[in-house]
Amino acid sequence: MEYRSSKSKEKQSFNCGKVRLKQERRQVQINIGMMSPQGVDLKPRRGKTLPLFTDPEIAAPVLLERAVQKMRAFNKDMDEGPYILLYPDCSEVVNVPGSEKPFTLAEYKKDLGKAYARITLLFALRNILEEGMIPQTLIRKLSSHLGAQLNSIRLTLWKALGHSSTTQHGQIVISDTEDMGPPKTNTDKTTCYREEMNVTLPAIIANLSQPIDHGRVSRFNISRANVWDGAVRGFKRTSYSENCDMLVKFTDDAGVFEEGIDSGGPRREFLSLLMKNLKDRPIFDGPDGHRFLVYNANAVREDEYYLAGKMIAVSVVHGGPGPHFLSEDLVRYLAGQPSFKATVNLITDEEVGKALEEVRSAYSNCVIENAASVDALREMTMRHSTMLQTAGCLRHVASVEEKKGIVSDYLQWYIIGRNSSVIDRFKEGLSALQFLNALQQHPTLLAPVLCHSEKRLTALELERLFKPDLSPPGSNRRLGESQTLGYWADYLLDCEESQTAVSLEDVLMFATGLTSLPPSGFEPSPGIEFLDDSPFPMANTCSNTLKLPLLESYNVFKSKMDFGMQNSPGFGCY
Repeated sequence: MEYRSSKSKEKQSFNCGKVRLKQERRQVQINIGMMSPQGVDLKPRRGKTLPLFTDPEIAAPVLLERAVQKMRAFNKDMDEGPYILLYPDCSEVVNVPGSEKPFTLAEYKKDLGKAYARITLLFALRNILEEGMIPQTLIRKLSSHLGAQLNSIRLTLWKALGHSSTTQHGQIVISDTEDMGPPKTNTDKTTCYREEMNVTLPAIIANLSQPIDHGRVSRFNISRANVWDGAVRGFKRTSYSENCDMLVKFTDDAGVFEEGIDSGGPRREFLSLLMKNLKDRPIFDGPDGHRFLVYNANAVREDEYYLAGKMIAVSVVHGGPGPHFLSEDLVRYLAGQPSFKATVNLITDEEVGKALEEVRSAYSNCVIENAASVDALREMTMRHSTMLQTAGCLRHVASVEEKKGIVSDYLQWYIIGRNSSVIDRFKEGLSALQFLNALQQHPTLLAPVLCHSEKRLTALELERLFKPDLSPPGSNRRLGESQTLGYWADYLLDCEESQTAVSLEDVLMFATGLTSLPPSGFEPSPGIEFLDDSPFPMANTCSNTLKLPLLESYNVFKSKMDFGMQNSPGFGCY
């Protein structure tokens, strides 16, 4: 797909096969990790844990094969093997622990009592265990097979020496024979398994996108004049599936159909526009950058909360942007984190905001912390007793400090409690493509995708992002290209300093269809080419290629760049 500065656009015919519908087996996400010797022990390797989508009925040998295959795709230096599949306690995966049932992922999950996304299985080279290279691990492995017999012997020996033990059955760790210390509880969960590994955001998104079938498409016909309307029709279509690729076609303002194969550019532009439209929907309240969900009867009838959640999940996993406008408190709640830090300035309802401020203040010009009168606080709470009682936070106050708790409790009810039903529906939509599970598992990495950030694009980021395709050194053309690269770097600096007609976000949108760096990273990597036959810039947004004109001076370059991007609102086709 091409951006062009000219109003006329070439058209290319598009041949689209019928969307094939087929029944798919449910896929679940677990985590697989790699273990290696560390001293006299066997421990997970840092940065070597990856998500894996698989069938819940999978057996141990097939799971091991897929785990090794997945890990090898991200780590080309892996040994050939053979490998052995291990539980977090370093015992081999054969049966479901504590039973004679052959291992399947579904049975293990059932007995473990954890969500699939919180299950981690590991693997290591078989010869490490079989050749006696790790004494401590061999002992633990032996303990896992002999179980209660060895633990009972160990405990009996310890008690025979006159000691007592509060250790529960199954918690004893067998150590070297010369270590005659008391049996220890396995409280150090980092010995064989660490819950949080060094996983990157692009790697998480890449694994969430694995179920997408690139041989099938879900079609979207979008008018830039009403992006939301076209998006709703596309997402509600009976043939739509988030597991299909997205094929987006735009119509211009005059209604002329822009045909072409969507190789990424139109999809990214559509998702960028969709996230921009989403933040202004009536399902959200709160100031810009701190929006939270609110109940809206019409939106409930239209199932807009579910749709909004799905749109966000699909945008992130399909290579688009995150919303970057949700309240941190809402996102923490979605991620299963209990902390709540909202302040009164998030309340847009003037009457509610004024009432809370009065509760916080004992007198009109005196904040309650500076007041000595509990009576003043009681008076304010009783004045607004109906409002506070509705939220369940009206109570008798015995000290001035309790005003913080009253305000905090009300804010939590106002933002979360009263909207719990629509938040739950939003979460159901957000569960598409396992995105909600990933958010709950990696909140530190994924929460910033949803929340507002003060960080803006920089000229240096864009300069480093776009790699130039240069002519051979010493050629006349290479000299012109090098000069243009200097113009390009200065142009970005002028954009950053608001000395141009466009912003850095506009430049990125022109070249890639996105106004911010996507969580998934760019595929393919953005590049720069050079134009001999046009004074205006062009961009192939499907290949993330920006084409710069070779011009005689910086002033001319700047003028043509501004004009070209300002007059290229849509995609053309080459």
